[in-house]
Amino acid sequence: MTEFSPLGLTMDSEEMLGRLKSWVECESPSWDASAVNRMADIASDELSLLDARIDRIPIPGFGDALRARLPHPAAGSPGILLLGHLDTVHPIGSMAFRRDGERCYGPGILDMKAGNFLAVDALRALLLQNIQTPLPVTILFTSDEEVGSKGSRALIEAEAQRNKYVLVPEPARPDGSLVCGRHTVARYILRTEGKSGHAGHMSAMGVSAIREMAEKVVELEGLSNQDAFCRVGVIKGGKWVNCIPMTCEAELLIVAKTQSAFLDLQNAVESAVANYAGATFHFERGPVRPFWHEDKVSNPIFQEAKVIARELGFSVDAVTSGGGSDGNFTGHMGVPTLDGLGAQGDHLHTADEHIIVESLAQRGKLMAGLFARLQ
Repeated sequence: MTEFSPLGLTMDSEEMLGRLKSWVECESPSWDASAVNRMADIASDELSLLDARIDRIPIPGFGDALRARLPHPAAGSPGILLLGHLDTVHPIGSMAFRRDGERCYGPGILDMKAGNFLAVDALRALLLQNIQTPLPVTILFTSDEEVGSKGSRALIEAEAQRNKYVLVPEPARPDGSLVCGRHTVARYILRTEGKSGHAGHMSAMGVSAIREMAEKVVELEGLSNQDAFCRVGVIKGGKWVNCIPMTCEAELLIVAKTQSAFLDLQNAVESAVANYAGATFHFERGPVRPFWHEDKVSNPIFQEAKVIARELGFSVDAVTSGGGSDGNFTGHMGVPTLDGLGAQGDHLHTADEHIIVESLAQRGKLMAGLFARLQ
């Protein structure tokens, strides 16, 4: 490891927030490819200032992924992959950028506009001081992470395979902890079919697909336990209230702390049958984020992060987290990965999503230290 000290870097949280604002106000929900591409344009402009070689990679059905390779004497050799995502969960117009004391709110500001921004700004700060990273750096910002990364997983794994380390600027835990492991996360599409009928006339002849789905939601969510849970987050069914609905569709999420707990719930979902005569139940497997467990003691990136944080005047721990990220893929592959390197804050995916403003420079300097010391 080099003797570089991040203490001398010029990174100011208030100044950073002023430039982060344009990233946050460029709303980029996953399903709006044009909006995500506008965010990719902004990120591309920032990365071009680092003389990066930039590629836009189409992801079918979504916006473009953005890959940038920074100039380096050892370009092409295994280095550091910075892995983030451009898409968010907030519908356009659902919340505004606003400041309230030490907190700043906005769509996707915590997950993960601030993390992406402070990581790029860390590289900018190093460049301004003519500090060359020991290893070449590749940045990969994907466009479908919030919907499972089905289209970008192969790209993520290919880039991780080419590199020595992976840094993921997803949000820090609220107490500032980093992430060195993540639970298994799987998605399912559930479908029920019933029998049509007039809802007010001869209704006994029909079988409601919505009622069947409602029973399934209660049944499957009821299987949740301390090691794994099922949650249904989207339901669509019926066309007219005066017609008994023939079809209903739902999206189910499984999150499990252990592989055995995941397999138990997976088997329960896939062996479920309809509750009512005349109804049917079907499932379709969606994207799976594999289990990633890495002992923080054996994680070389975390060990270096602890040293850098101590030099900066704070301490960090690392935990295993329940929320999935693209770090699941790289960690599961065995490529040393450290996640949760983004800003501190809370309430991600809600109308109260926010960052702690002063964490921008603190986490930015931590990130810069990793870029400058990992070798």
